[in-house]
Amino acid sequence: MKERILRHLNFMDEYLTRLDGKTLSELKKMMDKHMTEIYFFMHERFIHLIVMCLFAIGTFMTIFTYVLSDNIMLLPLAFFLLVLLVPYIKHYYLLENGVQKMYKQYDKLLEKIEELEQLADEK
Repeated sequence: MKERILRHLNFMDEYLTRLDGKTLSELKKMMDKHMTEIYFFMHERFIHLIVMCLFAIGTFMTIFTYVLSDNIMLLPLAFFLLVLLVPYIKHYYLLENGVQKMYKQYDKLLEKIEELEQLADEK
């Protein structure tokens, strides 16, 4: 997933640098494609948010239970959950920031489309 989101972000950054000379239909087609990718990554982001929250709750419940019960057997479980929580947070961070950047890319594309539509209306 990391490779896919980074590949799409780089593709859109490059595409946005070469907007001059693109037709309105080309831009609208690209906007639809970009919006589809945004939907995919928004869904992925939501699922990872749920999983990350569940791991965080499980981790803190295990640590809290250890503190209250002083059961040494809970420490390996807490450590295991903490080790898994860190990559989930890192991946969610990438998804969140990636989708936010995609929103900005979408806004730039929309701005160019509106500019071309305004020019077409003036003619």
